[in-house]
Amino acid sequence: MKQFKLVLMFFVTMMSGMIYAQDLTGTWQQIDDKTGSPKAIIEIRQNDNGTFAGKIVKVTPRPGYTPQKTCNKCPAPYTNQPILGMDVLTGLKNVEGTNNYEKGRVIDPLSGKIYDAKVRLSANGKRLTLRGYVGVSALGRSQTWIRQD
Repeated sequence: MKQFKLVLMFFVTMMSGMIYAQDLTGTWQQIDDKTGSPKAIIEIRQNDNGTFAGKIVKVTPRPGYTPQKTCNKCPAPYTNQPILGMDVLTGLKNVEGTNNYEKGRVIDPLSGKIYDAKVRLSANGKRLTLRGYVGVSALGRSQTWIRQD
């Protein structure tokens, strides 16, 4: 009977971790943290090595803003690369058993700056908070993205 209880507890623990961990893949609307307006549609996928990456699949038109077509100020290999189709989020790894993803990098194609990145997915999987920072997470900015699919 004790063995059955142990097996049952193990199974319940494993299942609860699977239920809690949401899937990051899909299409997301990026919201500008300064203006609150939509910026772009980002498609997040899982790579063969288990990390996650996101590319821009649509730039959202905004009043009074002429979209930049290429990443002019970006370092190699992003230099002069078209923004549409660019991988702006790379290397994210899931923190097992949670809705957190760490050790990623995010590039701002308008400024050309590259930041460390981490993501927290909401419990219902419909919103994510991306934190971009240099060195220490406390010295960064956060954006909210809304699931589109």
